[in-house]
Amino acid sequence: MSNNRWLFRAFKTIGPALALGLSMSASASFLGFGGDSWKEEALLHDGSKILVTRTVEHGGRHEIGQKPPYKEQTLTFTLPSTNQRITWKDEYSEDLGSSNFNPMLVEVFGNTAYVLVTPAGCISYNKWGRPNPPYVVFKYQGKEWKHVPLNELPADVKLPNLVISSPDDEAKKANYGVLSVEMIKQANEGFRQPEYQTILRAPSAISDNRCLNLVPRKGGGWETPGGFRSIKSITIPPRPNAETNK
Repeated sequence: MSNNRWLFRAFKTIGPALALGLSMSASASFLGFGGDSWKEEALLHDGSKILVTRTVEHGGRHEIGQKPPYKEQTLTFTLPSTNQRITWKDEYSEDLGSSNFNPMLVEVFGNTAYVLVTPAGCISYNKWGRPNPPYVVFKYQGKEWKHVPLNELPADVKLPNLVISSPDDEAKKANYGVLSVEMIKQANEGFRQPEYQTILRAPSAISDNRCLNLVPRKGGGWETPGGFRSIKSITIPPRPNAETNK
């Protein structure tokens, strides 16, 4: 009898919340959660390697039935010259409903580190100034990260060295062990787009035309310049997927 009373009380507590969840529209957006952590063996420009600890947390706006986007992600590694442990972080952005980027590489030159990323979807691409080539570069120097132009990334940096598309799925395949240089290379080799195969330095007409030109709309959302086309709700485009480009 006591067990039955406990179950009844539990249902009284959980029932209203469950009913509220079931009453949500199938097209409604909501927040998800869940995170993973693993290591990737990044091959640097000089042939040396460093271990990069990656973490991702799922969450943010998404449609029911879809996998939540990345809400937050980090890259943590050690500067070989100083043994200093540093972390680059990509946080949740309300205007995107997710984090901002797809990390592509980590590089180290003495006491200076670089992280190169590509915007995650067209909204992020517009938010970050429609970069062409489609990269955003962060430079670590003087104990802080700064957003810098692509021309500050040394010319010796030529190839991606992190898993670009759905890295947590690749980590899961490896039971969240260390993803080796060869495993990273295999995960990235399916891309047809040249900007994911090598680090481009010159602008491309193809890259610039992939996303509609958008500007922030007063009151939230995005629209084409002049308000010709308004986007009232933000749908997060899928992150680049090497498998779909084979």
